[in-house]
Amino acid sequence: MKHHIKNYFITGLLVWLPLAITLWLLLWMVGVLDGIFLAVLGAADAVIPGMHLLAERLRNVPGLGVILVIVVIFASGVFVANMFGQWVVRQWDKLFTRIPVVRSIYTSVKQVSDTLFSGSGHAFSKALLVQYPRQGAWTIAFLTGRPGGEVASHLVGEHVSVYVPTTPNPTSGFFLMLPRADVVELKMSVDEALKYVISMGVVVPGGPAALPVAPAVVEASHS
Repeated sequence: MKHHIKNYFITGLLVWLPLAITLWLLLWMVGVLDGIFLAVLGAADAVIPGMHLLAERLRNVPGLGVILVIVVIFASGVFVANMFGQWVVRQWDKLFTRIPVVRSIYTSVKQVSDTLFSGSGHAFSKALLVQYPRQGAWTIAFLTGRPGGEVASHLVGEHVSVYVPTTPNPTSGFFLMLPRADVVELKMSVDEALKYVISMGVVVPGGPAALPVAPAVVEASHS
């Protein structure tokens, strides 16, 4: 009886847990975007006279920040698509690269974002299998490119740059430069590899057919 109760509870948990986590992440994203919108609204209220009444009305509209942030991002993309918008962005970049402290942060983030989101880049284009943190211990990694500049001059032979994500949060991890011969290229897609990492190996790429066969089942099949 206790065994059945435990199984029913786990089954119900597996039904509700993905939905709960998904809703929690969506609400978190809505909260972040609403926070950005309210910060901009507060700044506009302090600078532009007569904005107080409109700002108070807009603050009470749930989810409005998400819609406005998406609209602003889309409108920015449309604006930058023409020559005048590209000129404005170049002037914007020049301004931020002249500020001592901001320069290092802005240029680093811009280089990473340009590499990740550009169609011609090779960042996160392939899933890899590498030995980390020691020989004999294998983990999933992602190809980010090749070492260059002064670093490449100190490396003997062909090397690749890889990113090793942590589990279950793949946004943090480690950057490694490994010999090409020590890296195993996987056939699975980057999305499948990310699911594998986030699930801590529970969600196996390829579906149930790719799961390893239990020893007991193997023995029963031979008997």
